[in-house]
Amino acid sequence: MLRPIDNYFSQQDEPIKSCLQFLREFILKQDQHITEEWKYGMPFYCYKGKMFCYLWTHKKYLQPYIGIVEGRLMDNLELIIEKRSRMKIFLIDPTMDLPVAKIKAILNEALRLTKQRHSKSL
Repeated sequence: MLRPIDNYFSQQDEPIKSCLQFLREFILKQDQHITEEWKYGMPFYCYKGKMFCYLWTHKKYLQPYIGIVEGRLMDNLELIIEKRSRMKIFLIDPTMDLPVAKIKAILNEALRLTKQRHSKSL
């Protein structure tokens, strides 16, 4: 029997499925302290237990995105806040080549902010 998080990825339609699976692996490779957890019915990625991003599909645009927990602290113009007070999202077109360098830069910034938050709570 699949875990809920694995079931989420397996139930997606292509090309969203391949995009999300790539992002899943890519996020986990960014730091040895990143773990994947099933929270609020979606895949979340945590750094030493602190949530820093998640994966989901935008209902209106039907595109996968990376949700950045501390997104409000980031000035990247490609991040969208919509009606969220804390988080911003980075939409990804799964029919195009993934902007890996942009994704890495956004994840690095999100991870840096999470590490700062983590060190203050110790």
